[in-house]
Amino acid sequence: MSVLPQLLLNTLQIGAVYVLFALGLTLIFGVMRIINFAHGEFFSLAALLAATVTGQLAGSHGLPLWLSYLIAVLASLATVLVVGFAIYRFGLHRLLRDMVGGFIFSLGLVLLMQGLLFEIFGGQPHNAPSLIDGRVTIFGAAMSTQRLVICIVSLAIAAGLYLFIRRSKLGMGLVAMADDHEAAMLQGVPYKRIALYGFLIGTLLAAIAGCLVAPIGVVVPSIGESYLINGFMIVILGGLGSVPGAIIASFLFAFVHSLIGYFFDLSIASIMIFVAVVAVLILRPEGLTGNVER
Repeated sequence: MSVLPQLLLNTLQIGAVYVLFALGLTLIFGVMRIINFAHGEFFSLAALLAATVTGQLAGSHGLPLWLSYLIAVLASLATVLVVGFAIYRFGLHRLLRDMVGGFIFSLGLVLLMQGLLFEIFGGQPHNAPSLIDGRVTIFGAAMSTQRLVICIVSLAIAAGLYLFIRRSKLGMGLVAMADDHEAAMLQGVPYKRIALYGFLIGTLLAAIAGCLVAPIGVVVPSIGESYLINGFMIVILGGLGSVPGAIIASFLFAFVHSLIGYFFDLSIASIMIFVAVVAVLILRPEGLTGNVER
């Protein structure tokens, strides 16, 4: 097996999911100026729903596995959007651009949602049945067919989001709000409505990432914690509020994690990534591509 192709393939596997998670984080911060610590809980909720509903529909009701997963994904995304809208409507909309208030609110939301997830789903692991069998080999590097499909779907969604932000009216409104919300409001951009859309899109990205993870690993109610920590490091590396930065940093993070993890140990990889984040904060606080999308 050739080492470099395998490392690149591992980078693709890791980065493909993290890019969606990090894009959601950076989009919410860019528009609302709120660091959403509950982002990981939306990820966990979607992953748990996707895993449990798929298993129940395919096992107890005898539906085809692909149809069970499709229904589970749609139900998960709808549930997360409803929960996200309720949280925004009854809490977050009063804290827009309030870093301290948003910090306190989101931390409290983490504790509430974690408690509810453990109460509803229990502490035992959940996993959805494997959807696609088989493996593929690319330049001597191996990957399961299911992981390859998930990577393609994730990258397609990330590319679609980037084009949406660049070319759609709503996307340009999100960019304007992230750049200078006061100037955008003077031009007639409805800030609170755009903030709601930005929050829901960011939440939806976390939910999609959770649904993609459900068939390829074990899901527990606390799964979002590790993704949240790594997601914050990615956002800091790329630049708070920068969509291109989140995409670049996701794959840079995945490559460093794969490279050091392959030759040394995953714990050392985590330490090195943390050191890199500290270095970026000291030498280039605005991140690799700047702190806002332009």
